[in-house]
Amino acid sequence: MKGSVMCYFQTERLTVGYRGNIVIRDIDIKIEKGKILTLIGPNGAGKSTVLRTIAGQLNKIGGVVLLDRRDIQSLGAKRLARELAVVLTERVHPELITCWEVVAMGRYPYTGIRGTLMEADKRSVERALERVGARELADQEFTSLSDGQRQRIMLARALCQEPQILVLDEPTAYLDIFYKLEVLEILQRMAREEGLTVVMSLHEIDLASKISDSLICVKGDTIEAYGSPEEIMESGVIEKLYGLREGSYHRLYGSVELARPEGEIQVFVVAGGGCGTKYYRMLQKQGIPFATGILFDNDIDLPSAVALSEYVVTAPAFESMTEEQYECAARQIKKVRAVIDAGTPVGSRNQLNGRLLKLAEEMGLPVYRGMRNDKLVGIFMHGKEAENRK
Repeated sequence: MKGSVMCYFQTERLTVGYRGNIVIRDIDIKIEKGKILTLIGPNGAGKSTVLRTIAGQLNKIGGVVLLDRRDIQSLGAKRLARELAVVLTERVHPELITCWEVVAMGRYPYTGIRGTLMEADKRSVERALERVGARELADQEFTSLSDGQRQRIMLARALCQEPQILVLDEPTAYLDIFYKLEVLEILQRMAREEGLTVVMSLHEIDLASKISDSLICVKGDTIEAYGSPEEIMESGVIEKLYGLREGSYHRLYGSVELARPEGEIQVFVVAGGGCGTKYYRMLQKQGIPFATGILFDNDIDLPSAVALSEYVVTAPAFESMTEEQYECAARQIKKVRAVIDAGTPVGSRNQLNGRLLKLAEEMGLPVYRGMRNDKLVGIFMHGKEAENRK
């Protein structure tokens, strides 16, 4: 992104807004050909305004938008449509028209006044349908499709324009996880294999960080941050960008946890190796404060443990647990009403976790295994016994 690399798409001090009212000012973007740039930020931050201005659908208030070093305002509508295609979030409802005909609309920059499709245009339609894996949908009416199928057809229509740059506003909106991944995989493949430049907005931070070469954080009247996903995620800007006051966001895993339960701890979770996270979340749902350990510093349970509990006993990674760590966990166990065994296998380095379970049993504390959320309500909220108590 940075340095003297020749960029295919660029903005310089771009200022966007409506009817002279500035939404975001001084936007500087540089994108190499075949790269993916994603805008992230809260609702109403101005992402769509930026994208519509870039696409030439809104008049800019100031600055310049360059496409292959040419000002897009110097390009005619048809010339721009051959270079740049747009897929917006609005749901379209063309009546009594097949998917093939919808995709064929993408050939308008190449047809004459009458819009007659030549054989080369028809081949482009077939190729676009093939690229998005939608050839079997060609003869179906567009209105009969699912949201995911419609998005593929709209993407095919854009690709049928044979653009060099594709601008998409929330291309995964309305889609379930299967279709979200499918659409993003298509875009990634087009960028990597065919040199398509992609500029889009996404709400899913974790997906944005995985697919993008660069991220732009949009908030307020300026760009909050701009850089590689690694730079953005490690900077701590996400919490500021979304104004997170309740709950937490884990930068490495891209996961979000709700606010931790408040109050005196009622249960200790002996966990590790990813076995504890589901129990932490069960307890959080019921508002039950808990302690947990002993977790190694690189344990997959640690991010959710730290987010959801104030009392986490840890040990250095790749080392055996110590008596000091055991005593620290034991003090927490002596404060609780029950213990949950998350089912983590006990080996040579974490054998002190096995001792913690024995300690709980010697103290007469109930030790629960294989817990379900409905059982937590009965045990900790109403004092009922669980069927799986040992």
